[in-house]
Amino acid sequence: MAKTIQAIRGMNDCAPTESPLWQWVEEKVRRVLASYGYAEVRMPIVESTPLFARAIGEITDVVSKEMYTFWDNDEQLTLRPEGTAGCVRAAIEHGWSYNNEQRLWYMGPMFRHERPQKGRYRQFHQAGVEVFGIANAEIDAELIILTARLWKELGIEQDVTLQLNSIGSLEARKNYRSELVKFLEQHRDLLSEEEKERLLKNPLRILDSKNPELQKVLDGAPKLLDYLDDDSREHFAQLCALLDGFGIPYEINPKLVRGLDYYNKTVFEWVTSALGAQGTVCGGGRYDGLVEQLGGHATPGVGFAMGLERLVLLVQEVNKNIDLPNAVDVYVVHQGEGAALFALQVAEQLRSELPQLRTMMHCSGGNFKKQFKRADKSAATLALVIGESEVQNRQVVVKHLQGITEQQTVDLTALTDFVQQQF
Repeated sequence: MAKTIQAIRGMNDCAPTESPLWQWVEEKVRRVLASYGYAEVRMPIVESTPLFARAIGEITDVVSKEMYTFWDNDEQLTLRPEGTAGCVRAAIEHGWSYNNEQRLWYMGPMFRHERPQKGRYRQFHQAGVEVFGIANAEIDAELIILTARLWKELGIEQDVTLQLNSIGSLEARKNYRSELVKFLEQHRDLLSEEEKERLLKNPLRILDSKNPELQKVLDGAPKLLDYLDDDSREHFAQLCALLDGFGIPYEINPKLVRGLDYYNKTVFEWVTSALGAQGTVCGGGRYDGLVEQLGGHATPGVGFAMGLERLVLLVQEVNKNIDLPNAVDVYVVHQGEGAALFALQVAEQLRSELPQLRTMMHCSGGNFKKQFKRADKSAATLALVIGESEVQNRQVVVKHLQGITEQQTVDLTALTDFVQQQF
């Protein structure tokens, strides 16, 4: 017997019983984004490796350890580990962002070679938003309000908390960085080997350490907010005023940072503890330097991304009131001479005239008893029964599978209206 081939570790299948919830969540995301006037963009899942090296940074864990990279003849390619770099590349290449405002969104698979864990896989899915050409705090506020609306639509608004910070300008971070390094050098014995390496290359990332003992020490570290330039301080004050005026609660988290130079001003995360240890559901911020860094004209940018696996898990955990649609609404059973063709015609009539309903026709033979077992298993509301007499009389017997209503015989010409009245 040949060896069974299984899915690659960390790249999971989505079962038919799981996909309705995924579709429900994805549709909520699409509807909210559409209601704000954002336009969908679709980028390739494979990009040139230098794109991510330049955008994310060669010293980051993503680029140095986690990317799926391969050679295609003489070109090095990478499965995208995130969506922002590809979206910025597309905006520059096609001129979308040049002297123009753009509010874009995307959804799809991303790839990172890291240790799989609950809600975090090697192939995972993200929905993301990128806005180009708007520099003021109003758009930052809109993105946060947009995500707050989405949480309400998903029924998880009570289980997520907004954390907010400003990381200022590049110059402000350079000044802060030197003070932070001085502070951390005094506590070098608490740093892991990886954190000691970050101390040289990317010390702001140490603020995100998972070491609880180090986190206690970091409470006494210099605060980035104290080193902000005037423009960033004013931008942050405007954002906070807008959120306060709109009634969006938030926590200012001075340890919330981004480790890359192109990020500036606003950073935010929505976090939850409903899945165990506190985890990030959605993260975003400004990156006014990225378009220029990747070869475009200087263009302000801001956006966010959310992992759909974790979002689906959170919805599943805290929202018990989701009314997911049945996979089948109407199940057509048939037996006898000419019944198969007539059943096909009936099913196609319903699909044409009532496309909102899910109509399934039995296709695997067997007597009515066997077919009704399949109909019951499908959880359909109605079964349409077709035998030889129904074919001759151009009629259908309608049987209610979920109630005690008596079955009725309906002429084919009246079937569409009758079925519609049952839903």
